Amino acid sequence: MIFNIPNSLAFIRLLLAPVMFFLLVNRESSLFVGIHPTWLDFFAAFLFVVASATDFFDGYVARTFDQVTTLGKILDPLADKMLTLAAFLALMLLDRASAWAIFLILTRELFITGLRVSAVSEGLNIEASWMGKIKTVVQMIAIGFLLMNWPGATLLLWIAVGLTLYSGYEYVREYFKHITL
Repeated sequence: MIFNIPNSLAFIRLLLAPVMFFLLVNRESSLFVGIHPTWLDFFAAFLFVVASATDFFDGYVARTFDQVTTLGKILDPLADKMLTLAAFLALMLLDRASAWAIFLILTRELFITGLRVSAVSEGLNIEASWMGKIKTVVQMIAIGFLLMNWPGATLLLWIAVGLTLYSGYEYVREYFKHITL
């Protein structure tokens, strides 16, 4: 079944990402006249938390109830990347996130996505590692702190950068381990 619960949750995440981005980068829109920017931050953070929760639940439901599909294997990481891309770019435009941190994170994400596509073309399946999952959680927490403009947000962002680069190293190591066998 193509439109099962996990795929529907990933699709919801795909839809929430541009809405969140719009709220953050279009503060001068006539739609928001009379609304304090803090409320836009709050609502964008709320959408981000809801979207992030769908990431957890789509994976849990897919594995628990054997609803893993080929579409889901494509849709889930795409939705994750769209959500983090929307958040990080908006935060950079709002001058809340270092352009270097965002560059490093997005470069790693693009590189590893390409590596995984290459692995699939060679018949290899490089699953998400625990470090990759931890990286995702720390990135999401950092984004939440940055969206709310809370203290410690920049430190969390740089911790996320470190974990992001390290998990990227793990994927590269795993890939070369498989192709040299």
